[in-house]
Amino acid sequence: MPTEINVRVLLKSRPTGFPVEDDFEVVESPIPQPQQGEILLESMWLSLDPYMRGRMNDAKSYAPSVDIGEPMVGGAVAKVVESRSPLFNPGDIVEGRFGWQSYAISNGIAVRKVDESLAPVQTAVGVLGMPGLTAYFGFLDVCDPTPGDTVVVSAASGAVGQIVGQIAKIMGCKVIGTVGSEPKAKFIVEELGFDYAINYKTSDVAQSLDNLCPEGIDVYFDNVGGIVTDAVMDRINIGARIAICGQISQYNLKTPDLAPRNLGLLTRSQAKMEGFLVFAYESRYDEGIARMAAWIKEGKLKYKEDVVIGLKNAPKTFIGMLNGENFGKTLIKVAE
Repeated sequence: MPTEINVRVLLKSRPTGFPVEDDFEVVESPIPQPQQGEILLESMWLSLDPYMRGRMNDAKSYAPSVDIGEPMVGGAVAKVVESRSPLFNPGDIVEGRFGWQSYAISNGIAVRKVDESLAPVQTAVGVLGMPGLTAYFGFLDVCDPTPGDTVVVSAASGAVGQIVGQIAKIMGCKVIGTVGSEPKAKFIVEELGFDYAINYKTSDVAQSLDNLCPEGIDVYFDNVGGIVTDAVMDRINIGARIAICGQISQYNLKTPDLAPRNLGLLTRSQAKMEGFLVFAYESRYDEGIARMAAWIKEGKLKYKEDVVIGLKNAPKTFIGMLNGENFGKTLIKVAE
């Protein structure tokens, strides 16, 4: 049995606008003991993702809010250190929603063993986990691309966007990504193979789209909403497909933006706009993981990780991610 304490990051208060570090509380407690049918897990890698901001609100959503005084929700890669379940053995590396804590108890439901031969284990919460699968199914199934399509991806250097753009290139598409800095713009073009990048902080997005895709836009993979989405919507082609994955530009607003008033463009363009959740594709996860793992080994799919060491740094890192300070998939390496 481990002898360390259990470090947990709890939700202390519900934020208005952007979270602050005082909305979280770091506490130490004894390591829990597994009961019959349960496993004790030691977290190795914690995934930080934009959806967690919504879980901090007390509002109706597709998943329950985090209760005040409870650990923040989050996917993690962990090692089984004690098992009272016939399905797991000590030493197994697994992935699941274990939250912001260094040790967790699980009954094994919705816990999957990580195939360590595919890629480094932290990719189980990155390119070969929820973000990568979101990109895979959201682009291939929702957007239904065909070779020659012009594709725009917002938040293109993020955990999901970087994978969407590369899959689009594998599918033979022309790809434009929007990002928030020049290093990110350089990265998606020179390292990931996007055709073009638009820095929305220094460029006129609408004018840039006119210059880069005068033929219009066939597919839009939306991670941000806001002004980028407005500009894209004005330029969609007949039969365009739009996947709504996230709206990070809206998550921390104290006063909501005006509601969309350009939906008539969908009628004019006979286009499809569809929101989706990756969990709807759970029965096909193995398909997505196997195909993306093969692309990684073939050198067709690359990924960038933004790693911070120490669970106690999760609140600050999470807030920075919401402000666009991350560069790639945001991960906490739990042990310092």
